[in-house]
Amino acid sequence: MKLGRLGTGTRRVGAQNKEEVAKRGSGGQGGVAGLPAELNVQSVAGAEMDAKTGPPEPARMTGASGSSRPTGGGPGPCHTGKNSALRLPSEPGRPTRVLGGLGSTAQPSPKRPVQVGATFESGAQLRWGQSDADSGVDGSGGPRAALLRAPTPPLQRSLQGAQPGPWESWAVCPDRPRALQKWPLLQVFGVLAILSLGFVALTRLLWTAPPTWHQMHPEEAPPGSWGTLQGEAGQQTDACQCVCPEGLWLVLVESIPQDLPSAAGSPSAQPLAQAWLQLLDTAQESIHMASYYWSLTGPDIGVNDSSSKPGEALLQKLQQVLDRNISLAVATNSPTLVKESTDLKVLAAHGAQVRQVPMRHLTGGVLHTKFWVVDGRHLYVGSANMDWRSLTQVKELGTIIYNCGHLAQDLEKTFQTYWMLGAPQAVLPRTWPRNVSTRINRARPFRAYFDGVPTTAYFSASPPALCPRGRTRDLEAVLAVLRGAQQFIYASVMEYFPTTRFSHPAKYWPVLDNALRAAAVSRHVCVRLLVSCGLSTDPSMFPYLRSLQALNNPSAGVSVDVKVFIVPVGNHSNIPFSRVNHSKFMVTEKAAYIGTSNWSEDYFSTTSGVGLVVTQRAPPAQPGPRPVQEQLRGLFERDWSSRYAVGLDGQAPGQDCVWQG
Repeated sequence: MKLGRLGTGTRRVGAQNKEEVAKRGSGGQGGVAGLPAELNVQSVAGAEMDAKTGPPEPARMTGASGSSRPTGGGPGPCHTGKNSALRLPSEPGRPTRVLGGLGSTAQPSPKRPVQVGATFESGAQLRWGQSDADSGVDGSGGPRAALLRAPTPPLQRSLQGAQPGPWESWAVCPDRPRALQKWPLLQVFGVLAILSLGFVALTRLLWTAPPTWHQMHPEEAPPGSWGTLQGEAGQQTDACQCVCPEGLWLVLVESIPQDLPSAAGSPSAQPLAQAWLQLLDTAQESIHMASYYWSLTGPDIGVNDSSSKPGEALLQKLQQVLDRNISLAVATNSPTLVKESTDLKVLAAHGAQVRQVPMRHLTGGVLHTKFWVVDGRHLYVGSANMDWRSLTQVKELGTIIYNCGHLAQDLEKTFQTYWMLGAPQAVLPRTWPRNVSTRINRARPFRAYFDGVPTTAYFSASPPALCPRGRTRDLEAVLAVLRGAQQFIYASVMEYFPTTRFSHPAKYWPVLDNALRAAAVSRHVCVRLLVSCGLSTDPSMFPYLRSLQALNNPSAGVSVDVKVFIVPVGNHSNIPFSRVNHSKFMVTEKAAYIGTSNWSEDYFSTTSGVGLVVTQRAPPAQPGPRPVQEQLRGLFERDWSSRYAVGLDGQAPGQDCVWQG
């Protein structure tokens, strides 16, 4: 899965760093040689599936050597033709008989056995099937090639009324028995019947039925239902499963701001800066990155501070990756927040391909997502932007999944939606192409053993306009986790508003707020909400937080508690838009949710983002890694009980937070 190395020249990137501002539209970047054809369209509005012509042509990526290989999930050759009719090879100088497609009606020569195969116009033979067992559609947009070859006896008569040849004169000889006169014709019908039955059987074997869409949440599956999911009507649906030769594992990663020590013995995750460098070291062919903006050096924001060194080291590492002939494709928002940043221009000079997505023009929001896909088998998703402050000055949380091509290629489909929209003159399609649809979702999660632990997982996306067929919407995923909780809900977000944030006047939007209240009051679930507070925090958020906490009534079994997490500024006051808790995650006893969106209406309706929902169940009484829910709960409780988390009834230091308590 190697992209071409033809760079396109990037736009100058920059603007202020605050994520909740700057929603202005602008144009996109040009097409990129070597990327899939679907990604270089001028407008994806016309890329919908045509029911009359069949699936679109598969995308092919061109490597640095000039050779091409199919894209999408799973190994195996992919066709490049447009006509999937069956063709019968003919004698030289005679037209070809086409079965099931457009073409001549002439019959092949009766003088030799005819071998029947499903071919393209070029004569290549086909296998009908799927190249992506997870998505249910060919990841490249078309069927695979396969041989359906069977010897046939001579045909009795030319379909065009040609003069009988030697075989025909034998077949109609009057002194032969009547049964022998019919024998060649019976042979033809018999062979055709066998071929038809074989084709149906092969199709049924390779082309799995579409998933049963039921309402059961994966986190609600009973412990004994590892092999299947039980629908509401009692039907069972096979989940997307993987038996992989290499170990799959999931690692939580985080960034702790400098001068923010934790208590000795507290839980911790792998440092984000270290994890990113290690992930880049695994790259062999391609890296695809989606990020809100780029600012990896101090000069990008006019700051000279030693804490920018990890970001600068990351930028240097990316240049080295490009020099190793590994392709790098970047999708980012346009306009950018950091107008003085030269990061993408530097990377483009080394061969990176960059597309700037005018999300404001397309959806009314921004491209707020943050994820990587490496070699189609490893991935990162989390709250951190491509910003040096995310490594040393801002509290972040995310996860890296290794050796899981099913999930990595599923996340790649979301990257492809951004890439399409970054093409010049691109518009939102009425229907997304089939190659970006998915069968991994809330109803049918991916299932595998991660480091020996039974795991279910799926990705969600926002806004709904960027959710192709089968993709779970991000708001739906968050609500599913909230509604599935029976014991506790712990959530850590930068902002919490039961309103719109970027439309004026603001509109009331109580969807998530109502879900939290219903969990606490109706199901007696313990609700804890940890919200960031810094010098740039909007103080209008705090009345909503107080309203939520007002439900707390221990005597009635209602437990709702809200705290603000304050990162001391200390001697880092020269660094703008830093010293905040930027994490966006939630954990219950059943599931972990790691996302890229703050909790207000705009992030789910107009702004692009992704979420990862994971459920793990460790075998009882067996040593091994703890389920991700337990790990994430430990990190939340560490922050909740630290001296940096202040209750709404407490006193907050005014120099570090706009809230005075």
